[in-house]
Order: sequence, then C-alpha cells, then structure tokens
Amino acid sequence: MRRILFTLLLSATLSSSVGCFLPIYSGDPAQRAQQLIFTSEDLRAFVDVWERIWFRDMPDHMTPQRVHGGVI
Repeated sequence: MRRILFTLLLSATLSSSVGCFLPIYSGDPAQRAQQLIFTSEDLRAFVDVWERIWFRDMPDHMTPQRVHGGVI
C-alpha cells in the first residue's frame, strides 16, 4: 500500500511540473538566446536542404525568358 501511495504521489508531482524533465536550453539568458538563434537557423536551412535533395532548387526551363541565341 505504501509503495502504491508513493508511486501515485511521485507521478502527481512529476506530472504537475511545468516544462520538460531535462531542459533543452541553458538557464543563462545570453547563452539561451544564442542557442535559440542557432536552432532557428538550422530549421530555416532545412528547407533549403530539402529542396536541394528533391532537385527543386534547379532553374525552371519553361520560363518565358527570351534568349537571343546568336552572336552579338
């Protein structure tokens, strides 16, 4: 009975805490800001990597751009 009560008390304490059990970012505001900037830059660069993997960053050959084609 005591073990069940202790388990319930421990689970209620852990479930009521705010945030993650292990913090991802530092507690220092300057270092945390730098970590958040690096994280957002990584997520922004992920779109470029994804387009490069699927060859979506190549130029479109069906553009209505006129090319002379002769010697000027």
